[in-house]
Formats: sequence, C-alpha cells, structure tokens
Amino acid sequence: MSDGTVTLPWLVVRQDDNGNRYRVGRYATRAEVERIANSLDERGHQQLYWVERVGPNGASAG
Repeated sequence: MSDGTVTLPWLVVRQDDNGNRYRVGRYATRAEVERIANSLDERGHQQLYWVERVGPNGASAG
C-alpha cells in the first residue's frame, strides 16, 4: 500500500432482537474478523453476529 492507507475490508455486523443491524467493527483479515465474531457470539446474548467483506467501492459483498 504505497499511499499510506490501511485497508480494512472485513466487517462484523450485529443484528438485535428487533432486526436492527449495526456495524461492530472493521478488520484487516478474515481470520481476525471471524475470531471477533465468534467471541461475541459465544457470549450467549440474543444478538446475531456475522462477517461481511466490503468490496472496492465500499459496498458489502456479503
């Protein structure tokens, strides 16, 4: 990355009981984002956590 920017293409997304969705955080690697999502999911709350990849234009690639 010659321009000095850091790319964080991976998102953890949370959905609550009412269907509201929130971005929890952005991460550089798939391994890191999956570790975070799994640790949040293991807490036993009713929220649902999942991983998404952000495409080059900023849109979620799902």
